[in-house]
Amino acid sequence: MFGLGMSELVVILVIVLIIFGAGKLPEIGGGIGKAIRNFKDATNDDKKEPDKIEENKKA
Repeated sequence: MFGLGMSELVVILVIVLIIFGAGKLPEIGGGIGKAIRNFKDATNDDKKEPDKIEENKKA
């Protein structure tokens, strides 16, 4: 995973805790989760759209 070991991940987590505080972490995690979900939905919609176009051409 990008060449990061356990010690590097712990250092990154500590820095994030210092910057944002423990109270904001759930909000940040939720925002990241929603962003990933929206991205996946958008990419899946793009894959489905050519099928719809082909169906409209046949009709």
